[in-house]
Amino acid sequence: MEESNNYGHQHPLLLILNQDQLIHNQSGVTHCSRCGEKVSAPCFCCAERCGFYVHKVCAEAPLELKHPFHTHHPLLLMQNAPYSSGRYICNFCDKDGSKFVYHCSCGLDFHIKCALFTFNIAENNLKELDHVALQHPLISTENGDEELGDVSKCFGCWEPLAKYTHFSPDCGFNFHEKCAKLPFKLNHECHRKHPLALQFNSKRLSCKICRETNRKTDRRRIGFVYGCSPCKFAVHIECVSASLDLVVEDKSHEHPFSLFTRRSSFICDACGMEGSYASYICCTCNIMVHKKCTSLPRIIKSKWHDHRLFHIYFFPDEFTSSDCMICHDEVDPEHGSYCCSHCNITFHVRCVTEDKRSYSIVSLENEDEMPNESSIIVIESNDAGEATKIKHFKHMHNLMLGPFDGGYENNCDGCMLPISDPFYYCSECVFFLHKACAELPKMKNVWHELCREPLALISDKVFECAKCRHISNTFAYECSECESKRCLRCVIALTPGARTSLRHEHPLFFYKDYHGRCDACGNLTLGAFCCKDCNFVLHFGCFSLPITAHHKCDEHLLSLAAHNDNKYLESHYCDICEESRDTNRWFYHCAICDTSVHVNCVLGKYPFFKLGSIFEETDHPHPLTIVKKKYYYLDCNKCGKPCEDLSLECSKLECKYIVHLDCVVHYTLRCFLWWRM
Repeated sequence: MEESNNYGHQHPLLLILNQDQLIHNQSGVTHCSRCGEKVSAPCFCCAERCGFYVHKVCAEAPLELKHPFHTHHPLLLMQNAPYSSGRYICNFCDKDGSKFVYHCSCGLDFHIKCALFTFNIAENNLKELDHVALQHPLISTENGDEELGDVSKCFGCWEPLAKYTHFSPDCGFNFHEKCAKLPFKLNHECHRKHPLALQFNSKRLSCKICRETNRKTDRRRIGFVYGCSPCKFAVHIECVSASLDLVVEDKSHEHPFSLFTRRSSFICDACGMEGSYASYICCTCNIMVHKKCTSLPRIIKSKWHDHRLFHIYFFPDEFTSSDCMICHDEVDPEHGSYCCSHCNITFHVRCVTEDKRSYSIVSLENEDEMPNESSIIVIESNDAGEATKIKHFKHMHNLMLGPFDGGYENNCDGCMLPISDPFYYCSECVFFLHKACAELPKMKNVWHELCREPLALISDKVFECAKCRHISNTFAYECSECESKRCLRCVIALTPGARTSLRHEHPLFFYKDYHGRCDACGNLTLGAFCCKDCNFVLHFGCFSLPITAHHKCDEHLLSLAAHNDNKYLESHYCDICEESRDTNRWFYHCAICDTSVHVNCVLGKYPFFKLGSIFEETDHPHPLTIVKKKYYYLDCNKCGKPCEDLSLECSKLECKYIVHLDCVVHYTLRCFLWWRM
């Protein structure tokens, strides 16, 4: 044990060289003051035992690092990340940090250990891995990488770690043996002008061979590439090192593919994307494809569609659809796509196969498809085959197909939007379901969701929708793993194809990556329903707004309006809160009384709660009923303030217990979220 300089600490430091000395000096689990990880030898500790520890490698980290993989600017060691939150995401390992960080002015951030580890790779100085055990690859299945351990990825190439011989993850770095020994520079036929150097893909350039950016990573991980900085040229490690077989045979295509090297670019006939340098051709079918596309699965079952999808190279004559059902851009009929012959719809190959978790490979063409289990049993039908009397598994009585006198002022018990034709009603109690809501299956894949398994239809639970963020107790689809829930309004809205809005003349399509403002409320949104014919945009919440609504401010039904017809008013005010209204935003209006009100003033905080239903998530001994108080406000038993609007009232009249819905719901959801953590 040696005494050393203090590296900015107020007391002298002792150098601990082995783990036995560290255990003797520790008074519990301690962490490095610079990287924040559990401390291990060799390290420095405070000679006066004040609890200060720092790894030797962290303490000796240079203040400025000229990294061979990022030659444009130096990496500067900073005590805190230069962001208001004080936190950062490491661009190498994708984990967050709040302590010391190597930062570059171009936006790169690295943990100390990650910056130094990659520096050592460049210098071929990997002594810390000399004694780390190597683990052999696992055998993958037909479905690709799904069976490869926990699908941890190599920090270098971002291929599954278990796919090749790799260092044990216990060392702190997920790394293939082959990636740790990559040459720093190499010459390659795809770029003969200059040598290619191993570097961070800080500019996020697309690979010149496969034409994709970091397809193995998310937007924060930059990964390694072989690149030429002057030419802004980059290729993936796995693409430049892949062996180019002269002949490739794959059971997904009936003929072999032969290697054809080229200097010009080409369009792949299998996926429709551009490629360069090396292509594979089938002389019999006269098609040219990427190497990776020679093994595209012929049949897949995707969560994006209820039927199996078949890969085709060219559109058959009977296909008329030309837009991808995911991105809504045109599908080139002269190049490959996935299609459903039942529904006459198509998907880009890149869209439907981008996330391997979203599809499975169907090995047998005649394999039976698993039917979706229906939520209803048909009891009676009319001459047209339409079900007129049904039994829904979420209701105790039989339901009849409308019309129904007086039913149009009620809401659907599935989605809580106003009832409209066609719908089912219960003749024995007040219960309504839109026909579309009633016919939803018990289990369903929901578009634009990461949950692997189909979601289950539930009811009578208080939940916050993972999409629109409305709190409700209507029908919902729930994930059995993460227990997140989606309301029926969002599930139906995300059904493939064009959607209609009664306040817009053109069809709307959902774009998950759209970032901008909603035309109805003016708020910023990530993901929205957009019009392809004009710049009209609606976010989730506004897309599902009720077309009509009741409020005590007016005896008539209020209608959703997009603009003011009264041009003579110089100013516009809400008749409920009496504050000004933005005339460019949607509002509710009564044409008879000329009442105009804010959307939020009419709907309130919980527009999709079923009145009269029983609320059980509470510590009160009796069942509570959800009520809407318009008059005679009693004081809340929790906060003492008058119970206006939505409240929970004890079903036993002699109890007189009443609380705000707010006072109970947020506590219930907080407890649920805490339990999930």
